[in-house]
Amino acid sequence: MSTTPHDIRGKVVLIAGGAKNLGGLLAVDLAQQGAKAVAIHYNSASSKADADATVAAIEKAGAKAVAIQADLTTADAMSQLFADTIAAVGRPDIAINTVGKVLKKPMAEVTEAEYDEMSAVNAKSAFFFLKEAGKHLNDNGKVCTVVTSLLGAFTPFYSSYAGTKAPVEHFTRAAAKEFGARGISVTAVGPGPMDTPFFYPAEGADAVAYHKTAAALSPFSRTGLTDIEDVVPFIRHLVSDGWWVTGQTILINGGYTTK
Repeated sequence: MSTTPHDIRGKVVLIAGGAKNLGGLLAVDLAQQGAKAVAIHYNSASSKADADATVAAIEKAGAKAVAIQADLTTADAMSQLFADTIAAVGRPDIAINTVGKVLKKPMAEVTEAEYDEMSAVNAKSAFFFLKEAGKHLNDNGKVCTVVTSLLGAFTPFYSSYAGTKAPVEHFTRAAAKEFGARGISVTAVGPGPMDTPFFYPAEGADAVAYHKTAAALSPFSRTGLTDIEDVVPFIRHLVSDGWWVTGQTILINGGYTTK
């Protein structure tokens, strides 16, 4: 079966944060689309069972799979993730970063330690993911980072979350220019509030109720929130036939907010 440089079939995929939720669904979906191998990263032992289940689902879809545990808040750890991926399944063609941490509280209450952690998880890790992807992806590769639709919002309480995701827009534009000569496209997607365990701990009941009605298409969503099943096809497109889109941050949220 012949493939094109932008076909998912036969490609090697790396997904940071790929054990569960959006990352896990993407991992299985790309395997079902014909990816040859999928490496998934997970952060800590608490996610190992999810990672193992996702590996099993990838293998059931016919692809080789490996799970790699790491705290990706250092440059060395990110470099090692790519090295481990290459050793296990080969040089990646597609690299997707879904790693993120949310904090909702007034700016006046955010501690220095909290800010440093948010910056390390949301901005620093994204920068070094892009750096390593640029060094190690095959030509005609695809890179996508998950950010947040709050980048298009005018709202309180998310200063350290949206503020530490915002640099990824600039990282994405720079990487797209720097990697473009090798045919590598670089994008970011900003989902709206997603119906995953990542969302609920930061929100009170009133906020959850608001978010479930804020999108223009909320009545047509299963939960009123952004369903991860509706985000996956957009990312799949960007890392395959949608390769001509590069340097862009695209908000996927059913009309929750816009730039």
